[in-house]
Amino acid sequence: MTSTGPELRRTLGVTDAVVVGLGSMIGAGVFAALAPAARAAGSGLLLGLAVAAVVAYCNASSSARLAARYPASGGTYVYGRERLGEFWGYLAGWSFVVGKTASCAAMALTVGAYVWPGQANAVAVAAVVALTAVNYGGVQKSARLTRVIVAVVLAVLAAVVVVCLGSAESDAGRLDVGVSGGVGGVLQAGGLLFFAFAGYARIATLGEEVRDPERTIPRAVPLALGITLVVYACVAVAVLSVLGSGGLGNATAPLADAVRAAGVPELAPVVRVGAAVAALGSLLALILGVSRTTLAMARDRHLPAPLAAVHPRFQVPHRAELAVGAVVAVLAATVDVRGAIGFSSFGVLAYYAVANASAWTLDRAPVARLTPAVGLVGCAVLAFALPVTSVAVGAGVLAVGAAAYGVRRWRGRR
Repeated sequence: MTSTGPELRRTLGVTDAVVVGLGSMIGAGVFAALAPAARAAGSGLLLGLAVAAVVAYCNASSSARLAARYPASGGTYVYGRERLGEFWGYLAGWSFVVGKTASCAAMALTVGAYVWPGQANAVAVAAVVALTAVNYGGVQKSARLTRVIVAVVLAVLAAVVVVCLGSAESDAGRLDVGVSGGVGGVLQAGGLLFFAFAGYARIATLGEEVRDPERTIPRAVPLALGITLVVYACVAVAVLSVLGSGGLGNATAPLADAVRAAGVPELAPVVRVGAAVAALGSLLALILGVSRTTLAMARDRHLPAPLAAVHPRFQVPHRAELAVGAVVAVLAATVDVRGAIGFSSFGVLAYYAVANASAWTLDRAPVARLTPAVGLVGCAVLAFALPVTSVAVGAGVLAVGAAAYGVRRWRGRR
């Protein structure tokens, strides 16, 4: 089934697409994900990062090939529908919208916690309203703002790396790689760190707004992923060299704690500002991605049809953006959803499992199928290596979505 409806304007080139991907990946995850990953993996943190990077590379390759073939809004929702059937596309879209809506609220609350801890919910709601307004004005404006955010965050991270590695407290002996957390701990760390890599999907989800998508997307996705991997590896090595895996695992604000331990406490407030800006960048890109998948699902009547409207002037899915913004604002005002990050990771991995299965069907050559096969297995392993509660809640929400699809089909046949 091919979607119909007003098309979005193609304005994004390679640089803009890479920046959107970087804004999604180099976000709050690098400031927050290292600590729980270190608690899970212990001395195997860098191994966990390597596992996450391998799975992310496979997923990125599959997503890039599919996005070049199907350059429409919706990402894996579209790929699954076209390659595997309507149900699998729907399940991918459901996983993405529900999981990433929770992530939007978590990022908004992260902004509030860093900017004004005593009024975190109010600041979170204000951030959601402001960024929804930016997205409403057009994707080009969003890309320009994301470029500024990425530049600020990269500058802060560079300062952290230089300070930590140049400190007298830095000790290369703390970088010894082992498996003190066990194989399960390494895999769980990989699942948690994969969450921070997953932003390259935003490039694919914006496929309908990219110029020359057959050429642009396959170039932008690996570029954004490669830059992110280098940044994450440098930050992880620098912080580990000062705190060690034990100290990193117990840190509440790992990068701020690292610069304090390195003897430069005056840099800690700058790191806090960088974390808030990074969370804003993640929130901006998340709202973009969720609203585009909502648009694609509304076009196919899996979500209310009015959400498929495209603004005649700004050429954006304005109703979908407003609906996503409203839901996230309500969550940010009333619920502490940071505990839902585990579920969000499960949903993201389910989403990419469908992407890899879809890419498997593109070419029958064994060599061409190797990457999506590794990606599919990797997604399944990392998903079920997450904490039991996250797996149970994630599987339950996917089951609810599948049941809703079945009811809709049953009513349609009647």
